[in-house]
Amino acid sequence: MVERAHGDTAGPSRIVLGVTGGIAAYKSAIVARLLMKAGHDVRIVPTESALKMVGETTFAALTGRPVHTTVWDDAEGVEHVRVGAEADLIVIAPATANTIAKLAAGIADNLLTATALVATCPIMIAPAMHTQMWNHPATQANVATLRERGVRVLEPAEGRLTGADSGVGRLPEPEHIVQAALGLLYDQDLEGERYVISAGGTREPIDPVRFLGNRSTGRFGVALALAAAHRGADVDLVACNVDAALLPHHPRITIHAAGTALELRERMLGLAPCAQVLIMTAAVADFRPATTTDSKVKKGGSVPDFELVENPDILKGLAADRSHGAFVVGFAAETGDEGGSVLDYGRAKARAKGADLLVVNRVGETAGFGDVDTAITILDSAGETRSDAAGTKSQMAGVVIDTISSARKGV
Repeated sequence: MVERAHGDTAGPSRIVLGVTGGIAAYKSAIVARLLMKAGHDVRIVPTESALKMVGETTFAALTGRPVHTTVWDDAEGVEHVRVGAEADLIVIAPATANTIAKLAAGIADNLLTATALVATCPIMIAPAMHTQMWNHPATQANVATLRERGVRVLEPAEGRLTGADSGVGRLPEPEHIVQAALGLLYDQDLEGERYVISAGGTREPIDPVRFLGNRSTGRFGVALALAAAHRGADVDLVACNVDAALLPHHPRITIHAAGTALELRERMLGLAPCAQVLIMTAAVADFRPATTTDSKVKKGGSVPDFELVENPDILKGLAADRSHGAFVVGFAAETGDEGGSVLDYGRAKARAKGADLLVVNRVGETAGFGDVDTAITILDSAGETRSDAAGTKSQMAGVVIDTISSARKGV
């Protein structure tokens, strides 16, 4: 699970998402969904003005939690103290000039500002307002005050504002806000390191239309790339046929495309000498057609007879040739059968591949591939268990990165 930055209990981080009454408040719904998708517990605290932009029902439906705006709501539970004290991170997006001024002055006239005033966790704000309001000396002084107190202030983007106006003051895109927020939750223990991670599944062409492939979507590899980047690592993500909508947008992640097993092998070998850690998450086709046709094979007549040749074992090759000097981690998607259990096959593969760690990923109709939870067991090269966990892919990515760090330190 993700290690919480505030407090000493492992589990999903508790994030308060404050929403103020800017026109960009609608983007906060996307921010909430992305934070929840990353495995965190999100509580939305809007101002009354924000509810004029986005309805209470939307926020409640997104998080499954009641929405309150004043300190008089749930007064018996002293909610503003409880929510602020329990939070691991407070993100205010959008943050209007009015709310920024209140935060700087210590005014607590609504639930959001009162929550921020009692919080001891990191606070990040994403300002959004008209250019003149952002540039006004009062706003700049308030922002400077908050920064001096340790509040992370994102610079507003430049672009289209309300009406026909354009300029500085636009709310950063939700993905940028989330990346910055998650960066505050993690220790930057991987700073200065480079991870090379493959994701997705290779496709071996039969003709211009058909290919031999697999069900891997690349979600786990993407989650690993983000987990490493959030902790400060520079990441080369070799994406094999990963849907563009799934690819991460993070300043520390460089994406390299690969289609076939031979292309993936070339990318990994080329990047390996620069890496401290190599993670082979991509599902590689065992075989490829010996030849391909330039035109589509037509239906009808005799069934085409395809000769298959074996693809190179990329993981085994990376583990055998250690001239690159990197720590090598493999993935194995496994199912049990009458011949053995998932772990039986996983342990045999761990010993055969020779990687420093092998992540055995249990797959099936409701686990493993796609946007579903997963269960993993991490084995060392001798087949001994190092970690065993289940949860979302984002949570499991954290487990993998933690296990890698421990193993590299000899723990």
